[in-house]
Amino acid sequence: MAKISTEVSRTFSEYLLIPGLTDKTCFPQNVSLKAPLVSFKKGEEPSLELNIPFVSAIMQSVSGSEMGIALARNGGLSFIFGSQSIVDQSEMVRKVKKFKAGFVVSDSNLTPEHTLADVIDLKNQTGHATIGVTEDGSSNGKLLGIVTGRDYRPSRDPLDKKIKEFMTPFSKLVYGKLGITLNEANDIIWDNKLNSLPIIDENQKLHFFVFRKDYESHKEHPNELSDANKKLIVGAGINSRDYKDRVPALIEAGADVLCIDSSDGYSEWQKDTLQWIKKEYNGEVKVGAGNVVDKEGFLYLAKAGADFIKVGIGGGSICITREQKGIGRGQATSIIDVAAARDEYFEQTGTYIPICSDGGIVQDYHMVLALAMGADFLMMGRYFARFDESPTRKLMINNRYVKEYWGEGSNRARNWQRYDMGGSENLKFEEGVDSYVPYAGKLKDNLDITLGKMRSTMCSCGVTSIKQLKEEGKITIVSATSIVEGGAHDVILKDANM
Repeated sequence: MAKISTEVSRTFSEYLLIPGLTDKTCFPQNVSLKAPLVSFKKGEEPSLELNIPFVSAIMQSVSGSEMGIALARNGGLSFIFGSQSIVDQSEMVRKVKKFKAGFVVSDSNLTPEHTLADVIDLKNQTGHATIGVTEDGSSNGKLLGIVTGRDYRPSRDPLDKKIKEFMTPFSKLVYGKLGITLNEANDIIWDNKLNSLPIIDENQKLHFFVFRKDYESHKEHPNELSDANKKLIVGAGINSRDYKDRVPALIEAGADVLCIDSSDGYSEWQKDTLQWIKKEYNGEVKVGAGNVVDKEGFLYLAKAGADFIKVGIGGGSICITREQKGIGRGQATSIIDVAAARDEYFEQTGTYIPICSDGGIVQDYHMVLALAMGADFLMMGRYFARFDESPTRKLMINNRYVKEYWGEGSNRARNWQRYDMGGSENLKFEEGVDSYVPYAGKLKDNLDITLGKMRSTMCSCGVTSIKQLKEEGKITIVSATSIVEGGAHDVILKDANM
């Protein structure tokens, strides 16, 4: 007969956090939510670290370029969904990397002989209001002027008017010399009340633009997750079928980290994928794997070279893997088991491999519970699908606004690669549903509330960091009766319409 585990498979809702001593250092502004994203050696720092412990799920209905930008600006990271063409996914990665770069290579350039109609067409294509006017129309040609929305009036100026007749010529431009620091460039922008500053070399060739809005945006987003070149950090999902073609394209596009997207990561397919990537890129490309739910699955992927490991099968709000296949485990039990394996592996090898809790989050306090149980960061789909920045439509259903949300295992997504177990290339049966989630508005507004709750909860636990929460946090199992006790009870709630 099969091996039978007598341990109860538990969810986050079956636990509560026990308060710890809240000393005078425990106030929300003093709580750090930084978390390692990829593996590192004992005594060293991870090469990639999150400023908040959130990543968005590798899903068509969640992680497009807009989500990638919004989440990175607020300290987290998106894994751009891989159930699309390699070209389209790579372009999404590029959009995130280009959004804010400090020194921005100009993508919108024309020559003096182009017309106002060309300016308007280019603006409509790219959304860029600042256009570099170069001798040959390239991003690195000799700079002859710039065009902004202040230089023309579409309602009055003829569309065949040449750019040289209305551009701001080079002689009137304030510019910076190549080699200038970002701080120096921002000082010039500030002192001269500019919106943008072109950066040129000794031959007057255009190299970059520095924009005022990037400086102001950074001040509004102090947790922004960016690389050494001030570009936003972004991840990308891959599968174990076309990785030899997809991975090079994503790396060329600028992806900072990859993740194999699969409902079941305990497989030789993932081992082959990990080992190929590590060999092909000399271990420099960081890649996560999963999903697993126990020690054996974790150790298999750890030894195969995974830089982080996702935990959870069947706990997502749109996932029906447990219902369809009877495969899975309660998310809380999975995290506790895998975290213990991760800590044991760290003691034995000196390599710390972060684990990502994927699924099972219903309430905001579940996020803190998952971290206390040993998760380093959380991957969420439903939470992010509700926001303006998700790729789906906002609809009015039964007099309330909703956003579409569907699983990668649904017929709508047709992401057969995620559930691939070899054989023919098709979706044999559904492991996800097509649904709606209540529309919630902008990501930042909601995220600020969630992070505020998390910091407050951690203060009540007497801790000011995720590491301290893991080491000193206290958790208790709750009964069905105490779950009822925890909500509003024995009162008549006021009707909002009364």
